[in-house]
Amino acid sequence: MTTGRNRDLPGLGARLREAREAAGLTQEQVARLLSLPRPAISEMESEIRRVSAGELKQLSSYYKVSMQWLAGEPVRGDEKIKMAARKLSALRDEDVDTVMRIVDSFRRERERGDKTPK
Repeated sequence: MTTGRNRDLPGLGARLREAREAAGLTQEQVARLLSLPRPAISEMESEIRRVSAGELKQLSSYYKVSMQWLAGEPVRGDEKIKMAARKLSALRDEDVDTVMRIVDSFRRERERGDKTPK
């Protein structure tokens, strides 16, 4: 285990935490999946502990996000949609309905903007 702030992948810890929470997993559950002590997951998310390439690959699979996103690289639109769907699945039905109304209002606004003469 190497310690020290991760300079190679800044922001990795926050993305790991976001992905874990979106996947509905606790640090304890992830630790069991990786056969690590629970504090190791906290250290990864705090960027105190470096994450190996193998661990990054496993976490990507468990969290159902791309390694590119975890690494902080730009993501394709479909990856963002998958992440949004995972987050929406954790909401109550009435909250999902509210989000859908907001999405519809953005779509309508965009359609109005596309029809404006230039």
